[in-house]
Amino acid sequence: MNLYEQQPYWLMKNGIVAQYASLDKNLSIDVAIMGAGISGALTAWYLRNAGLSVAIFDRRHVGMGSTAASTAFLQYEIDTPLTELSGYVGERNAVKSYELCRKAIYDIELICKKLKPAFDFHLVPSLQYASFNTHTAKLKQEYELRKKHDFTVEWLDKADLKKTFSFEASGAIFSEDGGEVDAYLLTHALLSDFCKKGHHVYNNSAVKHIENTKQGLTLHINDDLQVKAEKLVIACGYESLQYVPKKIADIHSTYAMVSEPLPDKYFWHRKSLIWETATPYMYFRVVSENRILIGGRDDSYHHPHIKSSVIRKKTAQLKNAFVKKMQHVPLKPDFSWAGAFAVTKDGLPYIGTIPERHNTYFALGFGGNGITFSVIAAEILRDLIQGKKNENTKLFEFNR
Repeated sequence: MNLYEQQPYWLMKNGIVAQYASLDKNLSIDVAIMGAGISGALTAWYLRNAGLSVAIFDRRHVGMGSTAASTAFLQYEIDTPLTELSGYVGERNAVKSYELCRKAIYDIELICKKLKPAFDFHLVPSLQYASFNTHTAKLKQEYELRKKHDFTVEWLDKADLKKTFSFEASGAIFSEDGGEVDAYLLTHALLSDFCKKGHHVYNNSAVKHIENTKQGLTLHINDDLQVKAEKLVIACGYESLQYVPKKIADIHSTYAMVSEPLPDKYFWHRKSLIWETATPYMYFRVVSENRILIGGRDDSYHHPHIKSSVIRKKTAQLKNAFVKKMQHVPLKPDFSWAGAFAVTKDGLPYIGTIPERHNTYFALGFGGNGITFSVIAAEILRDLIQGKKNENTKLFEFNR
């Protein structure tokens, strides 16, 4: 299955950052990780720092799956509003989930500072506006609940929005906690650091078969090589669903475009991340080289091959929706692509184990918060694999 169509901006901008060979010998290690995207890279980095011997295997090349197509919109707000999530998992658990996502943003900042050289990361605020007047009351309830639980938020009315952001909407939540990062480059930076102490990453190394027993695992790679591991982490995004015996998510299609570079005068208040309340929602932010990234217009299904004509149509829709809001911005599309993402019933990821697969752990950070979920998964799996308790495990377990 294709993870994206056309060429995402990050891949075109950065190219092939590093070369990793395929597996050429049998291995015996503590932990094997399937998937060399941002989830696998973060998990590997945490596990290596815990003193375990780790190797990563990917059937493609590093970061060239869903990570290359990511729009890296770092928010603590998940696709399910806090008010709705409280109905699914209870207010206490919902708030805790939001708090963990907020913490993950600052964890990424710290990780980027620890890398040598330090990796480029920026904290930026976010704004969620009411798409329609009828959404205002519900969005205000969302604001009140977040305010109640000490999230740093501000309510902006119609006049505030017009003055500060130069577009019209009946109301919006302005949040100080948000960030932006190049997920494709960060994946490479993490893996470069990961390999400095003798650990390995293998491209073009597909796991053909997994022998799974209570004593350990044997991974059969490219038909003729074996990797023996005490533990296995599956971090292959929505492709991981084939290893879970029950349905836990639906796969949707999403679309994104990046504009030609623009002068600073066309950008809005603090270059905030901006998104709306409609479902599916449109979102936009400023990226490198003074370009604007716009995403959204999702479809609630996914085909293995999305026609270029569909991507052109979606790009036009994204441009028109943006220009309708930001009429003063002379936006011209330069890159566009389509990707796939998985949607869970409550918007939360699945992290942990299932009874059917001994010694196997999943890091499935689905939805619009894949990167922040990946940080949460890396921390939880590090503890579980070391036999330590983690109080957040129950929030994201498979039987919730």
